[in-house]
Amino acid sequence: MPLFAVEYTYSDATAAGRDEHRPSHREWLGRQVEDGFVVSSGPYVDGSGALILVSAADREAVDGRLADDPFATVDLIDAVRVTEWLPVMGALST
Repeated sequence: MPLFAVEYTYSDATAAGRDEHRPSHREWLGRQVEDGFVVSSGPYVDGSGALILVSAADREAVDGRLADDPFATVDLIDAVRVTEWLPVMGALST
């Protein structure tokens, strides 16, 4: 199944909202891990955003799942970049 790199971009203006909704966001991420959709996820240490590696059949499936992220439903993500990724070496290569 294809892998996608999902990059969220955050701004200082949404920091308080993200703090408030982080528990539900992480609960949602945990369910996505259990379902095999999220391979790995974590914030950038500078607070500017996050990277989520996902496994999905296609871009439409990625977009559909991301729409349910609590951060997305309350408009706390400034930008989302989704790129299909083909690892050729390392633990995630096929």
